Amino acid sequence: MGYNRIIITRFGGPEVMQMVEESALPEPKEGEVRIKVLKTCANFTDIMIRKGKYPDVKDKPPFSPGYDMVGVVDKLGKGVEEFKVGDRVADMTVIGAYSEYICLPAVRLTRLPDNIDASEAVTLILSYMAAYQMLHRIAKISKGNSILIHGAGGAVGIAMLQLGKLLNLKMYGTASKSKHDLVEKHGGIPIDYKEEDFVKCIQKLTNNGVDVAFDPIGGENFKKSFKSLKSGGRLVAFGFYNAVMGKGGNIPMDFIKILLWNILPNRRKASFYSIGGLRKKHPEWFKEDLQALFKLLEKGKIRPEISNHFTLDKAKEAHEKIEKAEIKGKIIFDVS
Repeated sequence: MGYNRIIITRFGGPEVMQMVEESALPEPKEGEVRIKVLKTCANFTDIMIRKGKYPDVKDKPPFSPGYDMVGVVDKLGKGVEEFKVGDRVADMTVIGAYSEYICLPAVRLTRLPDNIDASEAVTLILSYMAAYQMLHRIAKISKGNSILIHGAGGAVGIAMLQLGKLLNLKMYGTASKSKHDLVEKHGGIPIDYKEEDFVKCIQKLTNNGVDVAFDPIGGENFKKSFKSLKSGGRLVAFGFYNAVMGKGGNIPMDFIKILLWNILPNRRKASFYSIGGLRKKHPEWFKEDLQALFKLLEKGKIRPEISNHFTLDKAKEAHEKIEKAEIKGKIIFDVS
């Protein structure tokens, strides 16, 4: 029996992704399980990986992208006792999930509650996890704090707005005009980053700045976000959108800036969040936090915004839409 998967033939644009048919299913090694993938997402992180600009991925093409997945255990490798065939599981794969089948170490998997929709569940693994950990693990946010969210109309931004609302945060979000209704819907005060100077807007709206700024943009935006902080505030950088999209900025230099600002005596702090880096350092946190998010979803306290459903053969189209910022919410691939 064979299966289909998307591979990146070389680093580059959406055209480097191709569907290939494998002649035989992958076999799980000792301690692994084979999973029939049900859902994965099209993430901006996948675009960084496709372009060869994601620092945590050292693999060279050809390989399958796919940062997150929800699936069903299809076969057990030797020594696996904690799962059985038919169990629904989730994991942050980083690469590999644009595939009908994948083998993963059992120890990495998180069991998916029976009453959770698979499409909603897969959105939590990267976007909501990043938002949750930045709020709670990195910023150590307190109820009633004020925050600035860049890309507030995107997947991580929406997740942060929903989670921030549970903490009664005062939230300001930069977004294109077309996404202001979405920011307002989830409790944020929108700022048009194309027409307005967000630093001046924040100073006007808050008098003395925000407690925390969350910035995935990079380049000069990091500096402006730092200026938006009140004394004692913190910048949490978590991406390099400008550098990836060729709009300025340099990933190594941006990273060094963050480190320097954190050392200088400026009464403000800066740190960089890497979801993969934090999982390596504290693997137990990832499973704890994902289970906490599953509980919030079960209780209806968070509700993912899903923009589109695509089949895996439409991966190029999905990536093009993300690069053009044409979507509101998450793109889900219905794999199996």
